[in-house]
Amino acid sequence: MVIRKIGVLKAGIFQGCFGALFGLIFGVIFALFGSMFSGLAGNAGGSMGAMGFGMVIMMPIMYGVFGFIGGIIAAALYNLVAGIVGGIEIETD
Repeated sequence: MVIRKIGVLKAGIFQGCFGALFGLIFGVIFALFGSMFSGLAGNAGGSMGAMGFGMVIMMPIMYGVFGFIGGIIAAALYNLVAGIVGGIEIETD
């Protein structure tokens, strides 16, 4: 089997969803550390906890958007190069 072309929009959607999932994971990690450090800082760390929980919302959005754009660019470049060199060969059973 030879992969000669990748659907650009489908690749962008896949990468966007994949990036949003990673963004959610990293956002939760930021929220955990933000709340932990705000607890250690006492009253002065209130904004740290809020910023950590804000990352649970912002990071999936940012990772999703940049993943979508990156997926579109990568698929378009693959299609360009595959047209020249013939694509990727895959052996299956």
